[in-house]
Amino acid sequence: MGSVGLSFGSATSGQGFDVTTTVNEIVANLQAVETPWTTQLTSLQSKDTALSSLGTQISTLSTDLQNLTDFTGTMTDKTGSSSDTSVLTGSITSSSTAVPGTYTVTVQNLAQTSSAASDAVGASDVLTGGVTFKVGNGEWQTVNVGDSSTAATLSGLSTAINDADVGVTARVLTNADGSQKLSLISQTDGSAGQIAFSSSMTLADSTTPDQNAGLGLTTIQNGTDASITVDGATVTSASNTVTNAIPGLTLQLLSTGSSSSTSSPESVQVVIANDTSSIASAISTFVSDYNTTMKAINAQEGKDSSGNPEPLYGSSILAQLQEGLQSAVSSVFGSNTINSLISLGITASASDDGTISLDTDTLSNALNSNFDQVVQLFQGTGSFGSTFTNTLNSLGNSSTDGGAISLALSEDSSQESTLNDDISNQNALIATQKASLTTELNAANQVLQSIPEQIQEINEMYSAVTGYSSTQNG
Repeated sequence: MGSVGLSFGSATSGQGFDVTTTVNEIVANLQAVETPWTTQLTSLQSKDTALSSLGTQISTLSTDLQNLTDFTGTMTDKTGSSSDTSVLTGSITSSSTAVPGTYTVTVQNLAQTSSAASDAVGASDVLTGGVTFKVGNGEWQTVNVGDSSTAATLSGLSTAINDADVGVTARVLTNADGSQKLSLISQTDGSAGQIAFSSSMTLADSTTPDQNAGLGLTTIQNGTDASITVDGATVTSASNTVTNAIPGLTLQLLSTGSSSSTSSPESVQVVIANDTSSIASAISTFVSDYNTTMKAINAQEGKDSSGNPEPLYGSSILAQLQEGLQSAVSSVFGSNTINSLISLGITASASDDGTISLDTDTLSNALNSNFDQVVQLFQGTGSFGSTFTNTLNSLGNSSTDGGAISLALSEDSSQESTLNDDISNQNALIATQKASLTTELNAANQVLQSIPEQIQEINEMYSAVTGYSSTQNG
């Protein structure tokens, strides 16, 4: 601890001394005891940052692995393809229910939505009466022209029909000469949406009488269901998007494939296959994140750009992490052809730093020739997937599983709490001493500053008693 001196010149000068500066110098000496504590606290906080970063990377690796070990994860992904995409396309809607295989599909006919149209009338012609129709097996409904405060024109009738929400969509089609037609399209696909009109419909044009009753409003396209065969079994659908033919697969019907009405519909091969491309990508991501984690661990064994040791340099947890990761990825599980990461083309890198490399050709061959065994390697009991999951839990941030990083952070936290308490207690003590010193030194300073005045008073008293003046007698 350093020393503090008072500088106030001659004791009889009356100048005193700088109390604030003196107190601050004393406090600085008292605070010096905190230096090793704050140094240790900074070191622990740096360790925490490094540990948390490694924990995050192990967590990312765990997520990658879970994607492969989850029974509903990437391993279940499927693809759907068609041998003739001009006839139909297939897309997977549920990988869990889609079964790999080849299906022969024939589109007998496409689904159609029922529609209707009227004769042409003038855009401003005044209409009377109403439209009476039904959709499929529904009730007969009438919408009168001019209802709902709409104009008594074809445009007004279209608006009234749409406002009535009666199962059809009305539109006004305008011809080149300005005349208009009413178009109705069923809101229900297939045969169930067939539009039918009443023979007693009262719609009429009072401006220009039409030669056809009800302005000639009639069905121009019947609603029909799509019909397909899947491996010889017939399936119907109200729309051309078929979800009830092959489990887990949605078929989009585009044509029958025949060039004329007399030609037979074309048979199309629909293939459901395991999505090996997505699985290979997920495994590649796992390998990449594993290497990122291992490199981050290795980096803590060296020094930073300034030549200072990394925060975890010399820590036993680094060896624990390295050994745990390397042991799991190099183990063999069972007697299958695919019984280790090596059989997937994942081997130790030539750099011998604990990282691994992936041979994509070997992986592709394994996925195509031994797919079930690849799944078993990641999802079987006692397999690589379950073993490495346990390893990552025992190394990472998992407090419930007693993860090594979690325990190290907890231990650091306990030390940090003790150091912070020591620093807080020391600061409280220093604050009390600072207040006391300030009071005492202010009092002493006042005494020093009053000495010249007291000496003057004594001289005056002496002169009064003796008649001697030091001023007059030199």
